[in-house]
Amino acid sequence: MNKHSPSSSSGSSADSEKKLLSKLKVSLTKKFPQKNAETLSAQYGTNLLLIGVSVMLALAQHGPVVREEHLLTFITVLMLVQLVWMLCYMIRQEREHSPVPERDAHAGTSWIQGGLTMLALLSLIMDAFRIGYFVGYHSCISAVLGVYPIIHALHTISQVHFLWFHIKDVIKKYETFERFGVIHAVFTNLLLWCNGVMSEAEHFLSNHHRRLTELGYNLTTVDAEPQCNCSTSVCSMFSTSLNYLYPFNIEYHIFVSAMLFVMWKNIGRTLDHHTILKRPTTCSSGVLLGPVLGLLALASSITVLVVYLIHVENSVDMRQAAISMFYCYGVVILACMCGASSIGLLIYRMEDWPMDTDQNPSRTLDSQLLLGSSLGSWLMSWCSVVAVASGQSTQSYRWTCLAYSLLLVLEKCFQNLFIMESLYRRRRDLAKSEDASATVPEIFSVAASMVPPYDGIVNRGYETQDKRSLEEGPPEKREVYSRVPLPVGLDVTPSKKEQILKNITIFLFMCNISLWILPAFGCRPQYDNDLEHKTFGFGVWTTVLNVAIPLNLFYRMHSVASLFEVFRKD
Repeated sequence: MNKHSPSSSSGSSADSEKKLLSKLKVSLTKKFPQKNAETLSAQYGTNLLLIGVSVMLALAQHGPVVREEHLLTFITVLMLVQLVWMLCYMIRQEREHSPVPERDAHAGTSWIQGGLTMLALLSLIMDAFRIGYFVGYHSCISAVLGVYPIIHALHTISQVHFLWFHIKDVIKKYETFERFGVIHAVFTNLLLWCNGVMSEAEHFLSNHHRRLTELGYNLTTVDAEPQCNCSTSVCSMFSTSLNYLYPFNIEYHIFVSAMLFVMWKNIGRTLDHHTILKRPTTCSSGVLLGPVLGLLALASSITVLVVYLIHVENSVDMRQAAISMFYCYGVVILACMCGASSIGLLIYRMEDWPMDTDQNPSRTLDSQLLLGSSLGSWLMSWCSVVAVASGQSTQSYRWTCLAYSLLLVLEKCFQNLFIMESLYRRRRDLAKSEDASATVPEIFSVAASMVPPYDGIVNRGYETQDKRSLEEGPPEKREVYSRVPLPVGLDVTPSKKEQILKNITIFLFMCNISLWILPAFGCRPQYDNDLEHKTFGFGVWTTVLNVAIPLNLFYRMHSVASLFEVFRKD
């Protein structure tokens, strides 16, 4: 017995090792839990973003250690990794002979894809200007500044192609790998957005420093121009044009990030195939007042922008007059938007219209982005309220600034409620079709001999065309009723409430475009007045503006997209 005991113990240990290895193999090869994959990929993307932001913060100090080429090298590597992933994904989709993958119809509408293509074209023009700028100063700047726009242009073209043909895919294979690839693309575009925001902020801060120096502030400015002469005669034109193209490039990357995030949320998702989808229409009768008032607001905004940019560069008195003009215009347009949103909310509350509780990642993201991007302008507005209430400044426009700030808070509150109320309501045609599924309405075509009243809709076309044949035919034919099911998409004259809602939606749509144009192209009185500077100090207030203004720009453009969806839905 003692002689056989070692072999038996060794055999049992070998069996236990085999069981342990088999368990380990199963745990490593079995399908990874979806929530764990989401958490891992989200952590990867977040740390990727924080690395880039850390480099940007070091670059913002204009020190000798971290330079612009370091940041651009890091972002270029991220774009190349995304290009490799998109190429692998598209090749695998082409090689697989499986059925067409499930697609989320809400992930990216055709008009959003068209708008992104337009923004991408403007980004490509911006890359061309960057290449021209590099050619002019190639003797004294790093080669990375020439490689970056080339890779960015290739990245833009490939990404637009990917968004057009694959953004609606619901991935069910290689979920963990694809989840990391999609989240890498999301945060790469977020870093490109942050880089654009910082570059635009540098331009406005340089102008801001110059204006404050004229007012008596002792500030040091950093010269961002290369320390050599341009070899061409159009370097200044390239540099100036870049400042006007930054807003479009910034909006392009933030919209791409939102679309890719929806694709990331759709990975492994089970779609509801019972939802009735009907192509929305942008044609509507009775929509006249909203577009007229919206175009008036847009024309007024362009006028205010031109006058402001001309007068703000002149004397102190002219600058203060331009700031007062901006705040007065803002008070009027924000008050109108508050009234329009309130009327829309009142109409929704008066209607018995069921809510849509279906799972929709696109709609959920829209709501979260509206609320999140509102925080920037709310912070800026309340800082202005505190500055006016402190009484540190005696400028003539302080009370209009107070009214503007309070109305800005109210306007976003009411508009957010109106948009969410619209997005979470079930579409009218779907609600009608669900009611019709229980009792299907029918169209009755009645012979001329039918005298008693009847319940239904008279088919006038059938009645006029075949009335003679029915009268001249045999009696049994005159007694026949033509029963035809009522089609769901029957064109019915819209009610007054629907017309009012569509006019409100298109008016808010145009007003948000107007309020995006003003700060995007240089009308930023928060930089030029001294109300907040005296209360919070230059450093704190500049930091608030660098965070709040990009969020406000994104809020306006995202509201435009959401309101267009509301217009097509009603």
